[in-house]
Amino acid sequence: MIATILHKGKEFRIDLYKPIDISMPLSTNPNCVSAWYVKPMSIEPVRMGDWVGDVNQGGSVNFRNVAFNPHGNGTHTECVGHISKEFVTINHCLKQFMFLAEVVTILPDEINGDKVISKKSLEAHLSGSKAEAVIIRTLSNSPAKLHFQYSNTNPAFVSKEAISYLNSIGVDHILIDTPSVDNEQDGGVLAAHHEFWQYPNNTQFHKTITELIYVPNDVMDGTYILNLQIASFENDASPSKPVLYKPVGM
Repeated sequence: MIATILHKGKEFRIDLYKPIDISMPLSTNPNCVSAWYVKPMSIEPVRMGDWVGDVNQGGSVNFRNVAFNPHGNGTHTECVGHISKEFVTINHCLKQFMFLAEVVTILPDEINGDKVISKKSLEAHLSGSKAEAVIIRTLSNSPAKLHFQYSNTNPAFVSKEAISYLNSIGVDHILIDTPSVDNEQDGGVLAAHHEFWQYPNNTQFHKTITELIYVPNDVMDGTYILNLQIASFENDASPSKPVLYKPVGM
């Protein structure tokens, strides 16, 4: 099924039958990806007296409670409510769901023992880009990322200067395959988050950050149409399902 999208005066044709899902699934498997020291997601049947919400235990339906942390248990999209004193929710902030996106593959720089995504690296890939969303795939890019336990591993992060650059070229949505755009151990500064959302002096409520994605190696760098799907959570973050479509002929 071919759809034509007119975006800022330019036409893009995409095949809706060829989606590229770059989300990581949430799972109760202890080997599922995790970060920030959270436990795996749990799923338990509801019990009320003699009734149990599990068909295999004699219940009429499967009726389960689910407990997880969106920031640590898989792909999630967050808004400025993640760092604000005010209660701001992703369901309130994200009102558009289709964006022109650029996939870029970055080998982080080694700086004082840290792996840093620099302004220079992003400039090399995005000069002249009109993308509203940037999807950052870091090297190396083994499928082991789907199961990696990130806690206390000092994963790659984005420098404040690089975030300033993304702001300057009109990027409203950052998607990255690490647990955070910020350093795991930064004393709570969260410089990249604050710079991107310009909180609290010029807060950009419409901007989002999506973390813990996975972009397979057979997905080439370049321009895509992004469909950024969330659950309608009134929370600072929601599990999400970013889906890419490669424009036909590009």
